[in-house]
Amino acid sequence: MPQLTTLVLKDRAATPVDHTFIPRDIVNGAGTVAESSGIPLGDNRVAIALNRRNASGRFKPTVNFTFPIVQNQVVNGVSTPIVVRTAYATLTFNFDSSSSEAERNNVVGMVQSALDPSKVLVNDTIVKLQGVY
Repeated sequence: MPQLTTLVLKDRAATPVDHTFIPRDIVNGAGTVAESSGIPLGDNRVAIALNRRNASGRFKPTVNFTFPIVQNQVVNGVSTPIVVRTAYATLTFNFDSSSSEAERNNVVGMVQSALDPSKVLVNDTIVKLQGVY
């Protein structure tokens, strides 16, 4: 069973930046790590959980990403931070209880590969918000 620990993720900037997410809490079996912005409502978060088995006996690991964008709002001369928009990404796998570790590893590898910027079909649909034709 993995321990909730620091997670370092690299972005796709021209000069990639490492983003360090530190353990925040575990609630109902879901562990959350956060990249602190100094303003808690603006923290980027990753939550990971395993639904041991659903009604059909399948395992369902889920990773949820939350990326809020914060700006300062000035009202009557008082500046306060507010979330102006948030990006979410949810990655859910669904494995049969008879699946092997090698099978699950291959599925994860293909998902990871699909998210490579060179995979135009996936990249341009997700990143550039272009429809498929």
